[in-house]
Amino acid sequence: MKVGVLASGGGTNLQALIDAAARGALGPAKLAVVGVNVDGCGALERARQAGLATFVVDHRAFADRATFDRALVAELRVRQVELLVMAGFMRLVTAELLDAFPGRVINIHPALLPAFPGVDGQSQAFEYGVKIAGCTVHFVDRGRDSGPVIAQTAVCVLENDDEDRLRQRILEEEHRLLPAVVRAIAEGRVTLEGRRVRVRAAIADETRLRSL
Repeated sequence: MKVGVLASGGGTNLQALIDAAARGALGPAKLAVVGVNVDGCGALERARQAGLATFVVDHRAFADRATFDRALVAELRVRQVELLVMAGFMRLVTAELLDAFPGRVINIHPALLPAFPGVDGQSQAFEYGVKIAGCTVHFVDRGRDSGPVIAQTAVCVLENDDEDRLRQRILEEEHRLLPAVVRAIAEGRVTLEGRRVRVRAAIADETRLRSL
């Protein structure tokens, strides 16, 4: 399965995918292209260092979101992308993109959805005072972080935590969770029934993938 990745920032989740691919942990999933909307961002440099195909589509050059998304779709179709992963892609997407990849767009979010959607979920959780935080991989729909949950990993909030320590521990779990989900999808083990997502067969213990 050819995988496209969209990113906007430093690209640590992209790096987790790159590293997983290098050790054969993505199964039949193959990283086909990385697209960014911010030229010069860390994700772009990581992709180039890994020898991956890349493209830059600057959202500021487009009059509206739909036109921007059409440009993304054109680039992704050239590479015959079958699964689209949003890994720190800081743009809301429209039906132009979602309809081009029906049921094949996923996102990693640093909170246990449906709690704390939107920007900076880790900070939202910390400020709220939750005892358990975490991360979520979900299908993308037309809402903001509102698509069906594929898998989640919990992270306990410790008494001596500050926001930065919690953020780092959540990020470590993101780096384990996202490659595991990509592999499960590529192996045909993920099905969507309404809002319920089912993952067939056991996930290796080292991925720590679990639905909560």
